[in-house]
Amino acid sequence: MASIQRLHVATRYSEAAIHQGTVYLAGQVPNDVSKDIKGQTAEVLAMIDDLLAQAGSDKNHLLSVTVYLTDMADYAEMNEVWDAWLNPGFAPPRACVQAALAKPEWNGEMVVVAGQVG
Repeated sequence: MASIQRLHVATRYSEAAIHQGTVYLAGQVPNDVSKDIKGQTAEVLAMIDDLLAQAGSDKNHLLSVTVYLTDMADYAEMNEVWDAWLNPGFAPPRACVQAALAKPEWNGEMVVVAGQVG
């Protein structure tokens, strides 16, 4: 049976799990809720970059991303930051839905699945 590696294990969840070359990230949310959607999105994407690097991956190896927004009116501004972050030619399958998040001050959350590098 293949082993599962977990990163940053807490009581209820791990920030990432790695199994057979696939990296699964927990939903990433911003720490600084004083920022607008663009600022929160940039922070979340930086967190994703960091976790993927720790797991031996990067944004060029994204397999799927689910974006949860508290207000679809933020869709265009979130996409401005997303488009600037994403490398051309590496757009993953992605879904974006409106959802009530665990904390109302969060404007969005992203769940990522990626392959490991090499």
